[in-house]
Amino acid sequence: MKKPDGKVVLLGDMNVGKTSLLHRYMERRFQETVSTVGGAFYLKQWGQYNISIWDTAGREQFHGLGSMYCRGAAAVILTYDVNSLQSLTELEERFLALTDSASADCIFAIVGNKVDLSDDCTLAPDENRPGKSGASCGSKVRKQVHAEDAIALYKKILKYKMLDEKDVPAAEKMCFETSAKTGYKVDYLFETVFDMVVPIIGRQKAEGPPQTVDITDYKPAKRTKSGCCA
Repeated sequence: MKKPDGKVVLLGDMNVGKTSLLHRYMERRFQETVSTVGGAFYLKQWGQYNISIWDTAGREQFHGLGSMYCRGAAAVILTYDVNSLQSLTELEERFLALTDSASADCIFAIVGNKVDLSDDCTLAPDENRPGKSGASCGSKVRKQVHAEDAIALYKKILKYKMLDEKDVPAAEKMCFETSAKTGYKVDYLFETVFDMVVPIIGRQKAEGPPQTVDITDYKPAKRTKSGCCA
């Protein structure tokens, strides 16, 4: 197996579809999945670099492992379910602190998955199956999280990381809505992130050996419910 040059990590509560998103992008198919135990990864060649994409467990008993997987990450994809406001809240309250071990210039993407299940049914044709509808507007659940909610979280992350908005990608470029089931915007999400992490990986390689996951050095992260801006 080729050695990864950089790392992208998916974080989020259980059942938001992190594993399904990764399967859709890497394997070009959707499958019903069971909850991830610990973590798993794929290796993707992007240009001259090999990027490892880590899928992490959202279940609370595996919570502390996220900090270990985030160590040295060039990008973190924070994932929620657009039909669950609580899943967005959990990103701030449970998962954001885990990114303290990521690279200092790590970029953040906020991703709302499962748009195919919402009543806001305005999806474009499935990008992975040209000519076919991305979703049908039948009986849907009420969408609980909207674009402005994700943008507000992104700005909270910048405040938590003490970053100036003018020095990082704009919120509108880093907040996505996807459907792992239909493939809607999944390629766009990952390829946008990859393009943005390439310069970060270049800087990391110039500064020294890439950070890797070392389970022998694992220390549980302290859990907080105070939120990122308390």
